[in-house]
Amino acid sequence: MSDGPERVAEELRRVREEVRRRALLPSDRSAVLPPARPPRVPEPPPSDPPPDPARHPAPPDGTFVNALWPAEPPPRPGLAGFLARLLERLLGPRHQAQVAFNARQVQLDNELLAYVEARLAATHRHYDQVLGQVGRHLGEADERHLILQEELVAHVHDLVKRIDLVLSESERGRLAHAHALEELRTRLARLEERLTKG
Repeated sequence: MSDGPERVAEELRRVREEVRRRALLPSDRSAVLPPARPPRVPEPPPSDPPPDPARHPAPPDGTFVNALWPAEPPPRPGLAGFLARLLERLLGPRHQAQVAFNARQVQLDNELLAYVEARLAATHRHYDQVLGQVGRHLGEADERHLILQEELVAHVHDLVKRIDLVLSESERGRLAHAHALEELRTRLARLEERLTKG
C-alpha cells in the first residue's frame, strides 16, 4: 500500500511536468512578428538667420523751419523801396516770414512723406521675410506631423499584431491546459481506480 501512494505521487509529478513543458514552450515569435521598428526621429529644422536689423531712414530735421520763423526780409532801394519798406514795416515782415515758414513747412512735409514711405517699405520687407520664415516652419511642422503619422500607423499595426499573438498564445495555452487537465482527470481517475482496487 505504501508503494502505491509513491507511484501515484510520481505519476502526478510526471503529469504536472508534462503539462508545464507543453504549456510553457515558447513559440517562434519572429515568425509571427517582425522586429520592432526603431522610432524615426525627425531632424530639427535648420534655424533661420535672424531678420536683418532694420535700417530706418533718419527722421527729417525741423530746425530750418524753426530758424526761419523770426527771419527779416531784405531791403529794397528807391521810392518803390521806400513805399515797400513803409508797407513792409506795417505788413511785410510778417508776410515774408510766413512765406519762408510755409516754404520750409512744405519741404518738411515732403521729407516726412518720404520718410513714412521708406519706413513703410522697410516694414513690408520685414514682414514679408517673417511670413516667409513662418511659412517654412509650418511646412517643416507639417512634414514632421506626416512622419509621426506614418510611425503611429506602423506602431498601431505592430501593436495589433502583438495583441493578436498574445491572444492566440493565451487561447492556445488555454486549450492546451484544458486538454492537459482532461488528460490529468482521466489519469487521476485511473489511479484512483487502481488505488481502490489495490
